[in-house]
Amino acid sequence: MFNNRKYINFEDLDLNIIPTITMSEDKDNKDDVEGNVKLAVKPKTKTPPLYRVLMMNDDYTPMEFVIEVLEKFFQKNREEATQIMLHVHQRGVGVCGIYAYDLAETKAMQVMNYARKYEHPLQVQLEKE
Repeated sequence: MFNNRKYINFEDLDLNIIPTITMSEDKDNKDDVEGNVKLAVKPKTKTPPLYRVLMMNDDYTPMEFVIEVLEKFFQKNREEATQIMLHVHQRGVGVCGIYAYDLAETKAMQVMNYARKYEHPLQVQLEKE
């Protein structure tokens, strides 16, 4: 920075490289703009997209097992679970629940693992709402 030369007096120093510091103004404080108070702006957060957990009909999984899955993993009561099971049976597909992606994926994996454990070919899929 100083080119390794010795300075005999201060007139030889290049003072442009030394930043000037003034204590008269606080230039970082930008809260007041011409006497007006700056209001805090809340950041707008988007709600995450939701996903439907869809159950597919098959000819091998017992209806009682489907009701059990709906009660256990989707917190449906017996009547709701029966209605969903009948909808899946009659129309080929039905909505088990609507969740954020992580939760929907977790529930789908839990259902698939549970069905495999009991050797049922039950299938569930996710669909963006």
